[in-house]
Amino acid sequence: MALLEVESLNVRFATPDGEVHAVKDLSFSLEKGETLGIVGESGSGKSQSVLSLLGLLAANGRATGTARFAGRDLLALTQCELRAVRGAKIAMIFQDPMTSLNPYLTIEAQMTQVVRAHERVSAKAARDRCLKMLEAVAIPEAAARLARYPHELSGGMRQRVMIATGLLLHPEVLVADEPTTALDVTVQAQILELLDDLRTRFGTAIILITHDLGVVAGLADRVLVMHGGELKEQGPARDVFYRPQHEYTRALLEAVPRIDSPVVAELPPAAEAAPPLVAVEGLKVHFPMGGGWLRPRAVLRAVDGVDLTLAPGETLGVVGESGSGKSTLARAILKLVPPTAGSVAVLGRELAALSPSGMRSVRRDLQVVFQDPLASLNPRMTVGAIVSEPLWTHRPELDREAVRGEVVDILRRVGLTGRELNRYPHEFSGGQCQRIGIARALVLKPKIVVCDEPVSALDVSIQAQIVRLLMDLRRELELSLIFIAHDLAVVRQLSHRVMVLYLGKVMEVGTRDELYGDPKHPYTRALLRAVPVPDPDAERARRRETLSGDPPSPIRPPAGCRFATRCPSVVARCRSEAPRLRPLAGSERHVACHRFDVDP
Repeated sequence: MALLEVESLNVRFATPDGEVHAVKDLSFSLEKGETLGIVGESGSGKSQSVLSLLGLLAANGRATGTARFAGRDLLALTQCELRAVRGAKIAMIFQDPMTSLNPYLTIEAQMTQVVRAHERVSAKAARDRCLKMLEAVAIPEAAARLARYPHELSGGMRQRVMIATGLLLHPEVLVADEPTTALDVTVQAQILELLDDLRTRFGTAIILITHDLGVVAGLADRVLVMHGGELKEQGPARDVFYRPQHEYTRALLEAVPRIDSPVVAELPPAAEAAPPLVAVEGLKVHFPMGGGWLRPRAVLRAVDGVDLTLAPGETLGVVGESGSGKSTLARAILKLVPPTAGSVAVLGRELAALSPSGMRSVRRDLQVVFQDPLASLNPRMTVGAIVSEPLWTHRPELDREAVRGEVVDILRRVGLTGRELNRYPHEFSGGQCQRIGIARALVLKPKIVVCDEPVSALDVSIQAQIVRLLMDLRRELELSLIFIAHDLAVVRQLSHRVMVLYLGKVMEVGTRDELYGDPKHPYTRALLRAVPVPDPDAERARRRETLSGDPPSPIRPPAGCRFATRCPSVVARCRSEAPRLRPLAGSERHVACHRFDVDP
């Protein structure tokens, strides 16, 4: 008999605009010790389907159907009865641990509260159990962590605390709702390895909710695919991935960029002999933090000595985890933050020396596409006003009819109809809003576009559309791109060269084929091996190079190599002496690693 059996589950929400049917006739089962993956894009109903089983719907939500667990129908239980199930029998790990943990309570207070809410044990016994569970999820110095507050822990450490809290009462089912979405790829690899190990050790059944097909491929025994509140397909993981039956499943799998597959699209050649459009030398961007009468001001070294060039027609990919300095580098190139040291030259002009009017002339050829499509568009302006604003600023010679023609033309080029001029941003989907943002950036026909995480806020199918659009527009308009992202598979599709940042320093830079085919720096290698692929056999067979710990704070970076505290190949010299970025003989690659030093 199945551990959990759900039949004809329906979830509805009452809204001012009428009833929203979020989950429609969903049926599935979960066996003991099994990992069930539930995948789907935003709004597919995957999270609401599980929240409804635990009585965690919003006040305007209502669930019907049956959900049999241990001989009882969860949907028929009162809130008092459900409290005895939640945490003790079915535990849940939420997406963002920072918002799930109470910022006013220590880790010990929050964890012991869970134990003592369900069992009559002493404070010491509860603390001892919490300590053992923190050690079980590989948290170093567990006793010291118990006294910490959530904000004092890293993202990966907070997620480990959430997992440990969920396992305190040895539940039969652990629900993990997007447990790695808010984490960097190397930390994600640690958490996935931990979940797999815990399932083996404790025999806990896991419901893994995610939009990442690579994560599901590596962990799930069976997979449910949801779209628009409906179950489109379910079956063993290998069947769903290798022999998908539903058209939506096939489209979803085809939309996922794979880091291990050959790149089909040829890149247009970059004009390597021509002078660079962007030249950055020794760039540092530091931010003063806090300070006072009795203590000196700390300094956050966001970017700490970066050199880069961008050739005409080239796409330079910039990758790295949170806190690596990617976005600060972009803002410095755009002159949105002042550099602490170094220089930025665009089209041969040093930005620091330009007056406001001189900078305005540069901005005509230097545009930006931001990360969050909706937040970067003025909600009080129509699409026509948003896209035409750069024209009124930089091309005052155009009359109203000419401006309208330019706006309609660029909207059509980015895949819209041109009839959206009088509509507002909130009337569009995320993908459409990003197309509008791209249209705004390209309406002036710039030479350079900085794309700062332009697809990270979008669902995978929309991501694929935007990436194809950028590739087409780059060729059509002869653009040069600085493409900043944390998704290495997306960067691989677009880039001629790739730069890897870590804690404000360049670790490695080289051509796409060199860097992805034969990574030299230990950090680059670990990044690439941590990216999950949507292939069950390949994902479970591939060798991971899981990094220990989390990146240090950019306020207190290591004295030597920035990567020394996590590097699997560290030697004594790495801890005391920072390596220089050196060219490798016989290639276009530069690597900052003592293992490749040629000097004695």
